[in-house]
Amino acid sequence: MPAPPRLRVATLEDAEAIEALEKASIAALFGAFYDEAQTASSVVYVAHVDQVLLGDGTYFVIEDETGAVACGGWSRRGKLYTGSGDAADDERLIDPATEAARVRAMFTRPDRIRQGLGTRILEACESAAKAEGFTELILVATLAGVPLYAHYGFAEVEHRPVTMPDGTIVDAVVMTRSIA
Repeated sequence: MPAPPRLRVATLEDAEAIEALEKASIAALFGAFYDEAQTASSVVYVAHVDQVLLGDGTYFVIEDETGAVACGGWSRRGKLYTGSGDAADDERLIDPATEAARVRAMFTRPDRIRQGLGTRILEACESAAKAEGFTELILVATLAGVPLYAHYGFAEVEHRPVTMPDGTIVDAVVMTRSIA
């Protein structure tokens, strides 16, 4: 019997495997929610490893004997999501007393969806953010991620179109959740 998937903090050495997982996840799963052009644009512009998350130690990977099967994390910095472009305050440390920790870059290998892996990562994110004094989580979900986040207790705040660098518009949803 294979060992259960193991959750651990991702390192810079995991970047290549994480990016491959992100691209495969988007390519396989976004088609149920977005058209071909939106999916292709997302593979190009969303599936990028955020080196800051890896360096901060706030990004997780779940792996089994085949390699990485899920990844995701949270941030104590100003950047809300990968597709937000570059803003002057992206690297700014946010104030846990007044701002929500950002859940970022959640992806699951297509053959491993609906097995509780995303929930394990969300639990790890919430626990780590709570330990640093945060009382709320915020994220910008792709439509493919909304069911997971809603199941975990996130509430929709607003629908927000995200314009990719190539001009393609992808619908997204801002969601929040209080930390228990």
